[in-house]
Amino acid sequence: MVTGRLRVVFVKIHLYIGLWLGLLFVMLGLTGTVIAWRDELDALLNPALLTASAEVSMPVAPATVQAVTDRLQADPHYGRPTLLMLPSAPHEVFIAWYPLKGTPNAGRSRQVMVDPATLTVKGERVWGEPGLSRPLLLPTLFQLHHYLLSGETGRTILGITGMLLLILVIGGVVLWWPKLKPRAVLNAFRVSHGGSWSRFNYSLHRTAGIFAAPVLATMAFSGWYLDLPKWVTPIVASVMTVSPPGKPASAAAPAGTPLLGVAQAVSTAQALHPAALATRVSFPRKAGDPFEVRLRQPGEVRQGSGATRLWLDAHTGKRLGVRDPMDAPAGDTFLNWMYPLHTGEAFGLAGRAFISVFGVVPLMFAVTGVLIWWKRRPGHRRHVVRTMERAKGVKAEVVREEVVEIRPWHTLTARFASRLGDFRLGRESRLRRIVLVARCEFAHMGDIFRPGASRPRSRQISRLSMSRVAPSFAAVRMTSGSPATYSSRVGACRSTRLRMAM
Repeated sequence: MVTGRLRVVFVKIHLYIGLWLGLLFVMLGLTGTVIAWRDELDALLNPALLTASAEVSMPVAPATVQAVTDRLQADPHYGRPTLLMLPSAPHEVFIAWYPLKGTPNAGRSRQVMVDPATLTVKGERVWGEPGLSRPLLLPTLFQLHHYLLSGETGRTILGITGMLLLILVIGGVVLWWPKLKPRAVLNAFRVSHGGSWSRFNYSLHRTAGIFAAPVLATMAFSGWYLDLPKWVTPIVASVMTVSPPGKPASAAAPAGTPLLGVAQAVSTAQALHPAALATRVSFPRKAGDPFEVRLRQPGEVRQGSGATRLWLDAHTGKRLGVRDPMDAPAGDTFLNWMYPLHTGEAFGLAGRAFISVFGVVPLMFAVTGVLIWWKRRPGHRRHVVRTMERAKGVKAEVVREEVVEIRPWHTLTARFASRLGDFRLGRESRLRRIVLVARCEFAHMGDIFRPGASRPRSRQISRLSMSRVAPSFAAVRMTSGSPATYSSRVGACRSTRLRMAM
């Protein structure tokens, strides 16, 4: 349990990151709830665009892949795509990608959907173009979640946001950490009400936060990696073995040498991984680029497009390199888990459902966190002080703010009164948890506790406090010095400290 100035530092970090980026966290959570089912919802909204006219056998035959490519290349309106996504289910279509050029279109691509049964173009859309129409709704939510609709600039902002969210979660765990005593640990895992909505709100934020911390930290770190892999990969590489980035290059070929047919590329990939399903083919974009075939092997944690990558020479079909997640070093395995953990697909349908429901959790933390801050803001402090000053003979000045647990009031003893301490007030039976510490000055104390008088009993303290402070305060504890100097100190200084429940 951290205390003192170090705790103040963690409180400030937790507060300011939460206030500044709270709305962004909420947006990421809510959009993540939807795009966890992006493919299914997209197909549901756009059946004419994304559903084949007839089911095809799986895996798709290399000849069918070649026929679709030839169909697109023969049409001058399309040409050879840079990426061809193959159907991964019998009712899906081929999706060809064509990056758009120019500053206004940075990060955008034409998506052309081809029916695998009839080889007809079913339609197209611009991936990355914002819009609320059916074809653009899910891509827009995806772009908002991953790029803030701002391309690489938005991606960098979200990567930094993921890093700050990780700091926020770590700071929250540090602030939550209780004393290593059974009762303190038990209370740290308990949501309590105590007759006060403020206390319930605080304990809900605190307790729910520690249960959600592992998932939030995973989401934050994986999002940081997915948006800024160049920042995270060196950190992982410092403690684990990570394969060097980049892809191999094709050997130089004489001018006019034809490219390898896409059917041959897919056949070679399937021959090297007979149990795998080919999901994507990336075509060479310039001289020296290889073919890249993406596959999904049984047992991979990435269940969508898979994480197995195979590079083939663009002219000879020779294997240049492979990234096999089933036989990868520790660092690669760790990083390969980031996307499936972020989307929940690592644990199948149940994992995706959990991530979808968990997307509303940032909204709960934002609401409870703002309410906690609202009760502690300077304006609310001034309101409490004015309330205290309206009591006869009281002048108050806020010294600091604390969070304490005020238990039901009990009869005070001379032992409590003998310690240098503070008042603790509870408003009737509604005992609060957020507390202001104020320095108060009481008039007429000397009239009751004269210098040299005997030490007052607890009942006298209670009567004094209720009559001199405010009749609405029912629970009071006053301490001010040792038994020998108690009465003279109160009578001479006429001042003490007061903790007032909010």
